Amino acid sequence: MKVGILYSRVRAEEKLLFQALQDRGVAFDLLDDRTLVFDITQREGDAQPYQDYDVIIERCISHGRALYSLRILNDRGVSTVNTARVADICGNKLQTTSALTAAGVPSPRTLVAFTPQSALQAIEELGYPVVLKPAVGSWGRLLSKINDREAAEAILEHKEVLGTYHHSIFYIQEYIPKPMRDIRAFVIGDRTVAAIYRTSPHWITNTARGGKASVCPVTPELNDLCVRAARAVGGGVVAIDVLEDPERGLLVNEVNYTMEFRNSVLPTGVDIPGLMVEFALRVAEEGWAAANGWDEETAAALDSVSLVGE
Repeated sequence: MKVGILYSRVRAEEKLLFQALQDRGVAFDLLDDRTLVFDITQREGDAQPYQDYDVIIERCISHGRALYSLRILNDRGVSTVNTARVADICGNKLQTTSALTAAGVPSPRTLVAFTPQSALQAIEELGYPVVLKPAVGSWGRLLSKINDREAAEAILEHKEVLGTYHHSIFYIQEYIPKPMRDIRAFVIGDRTVAAIYRTSPHWITNTARGGKASVCPVTPELNDLCVRAARAVGGGVVAIDVLEDPERGLLVNEVNYTMEFRNSVLPTGVDIPGLMVEFALRVAEEGWAAANGWDEETAAALDSVSLVGE
């Protein structure tokens, strides 16, 4: 078994994965995305770099580097965790929400607009407060809780002046009055292996922004919701962010494909990196659909939408 780890920087999570691989006696190579060069014009029959890896585990910080690397690898028959399809959907909040709702997974109401004028109309249709998010982003950055029209006009003007592509897509979500916390659940293959509450006095509860982690019981309801959400985006190893709505119950907010787990191993007591490695080894041996626990009918349905990385 030959395993590669595609990474940007060795963080606590990567060190835990290294240890999990070493504990299982699995040799692995480090593939630094800052030094990689892909020749994507090689002809059929030419020796392809990285094709001798049984599986490559993706741990990039940059969404762009992750997505393009996975696409190149999957197009050349290299198995990866996760796949380019999963990265493409989960790396964009608009695509994630669309996939979740298309699969019938309950999520906060979200509107998308493409001009400041239509965005203001959408905001007022939802009703204040609303949350304005960049379609691509992580760690709770550039989120805005908009409480009134004056704030909406100011923020929309700022985004228009900034002028980049990411600021021209307006992803507008209803504000959920959660109980000073949200849930992050970890799905590996066909089950939710652990979950934490992220508690904060601030409305943004990410642990990267100071949220405190504590164990959250994985109830049958939470497991079912999170597995459905994972399947909606293509499965694999993902972290599901869940909001507790006072009236509607559990709502899936986001799905993360290069998940961080350093603050979750201790409170849950679950060997998350070990389970991630075991899943990657199953992908290498059995294929993507089998590792996710999908039956033949589901696997055939996935084939019909060109699931990469098989």
